[in-house]
Amino acid sequence: MKLFTIGFTGKSAEEFFSILTKNKVSTVIDIRLNNNNMFAGFTKKENFPYFLRHLAGIDYIEMRSCTPTDELLNNLKNEEITWSEYKKQYLKLLKEQEVVEKFSKKILSRACLLCAEPEPDYCHRKLLADYLSKNFDGIVVEHL
Repeated sequence: MKLFTIGFTGKSAEEFFSILTKNKVSTVIDIRLNNNNMFAGFTKKENFPYFLRHLAGIDYIEMRSCTPTDELLNNLKNEEITWSEYKKQYLKLLKEQEVVEKFSKKILSRACLLCAEPEPDYCHRKLLADYLSKNFDGIVVEHL
């Protein structure tokens, strides 16, 4: 079972939606802390579910329990904590939020975790994808 991740930064709307449709994504799971600010562009929460449904036939789920806290994200951005510490605190937050219980194999099958970061290496979407793959048998993560 495939679970995808994607960041929208640096992608045009055409490129972004083409990647999703080419990979037959069924649902985009929005795990962004700030999904309605001016930097969200074509993925602003107010319009994004409509675009997904009508341009690509893709469902949309907002999953606020999977976002890092403002404090945690700011501490990383301001270099007050290391990536290693961020990872430890974020994974602790996922456990506290009982995130695994909010998902099922049906939801995760061909779903795509959405964040803003262009690359997954230092992004919470990779941490979440890895966390879910450890808690659900048969998940293969692919970063788009």
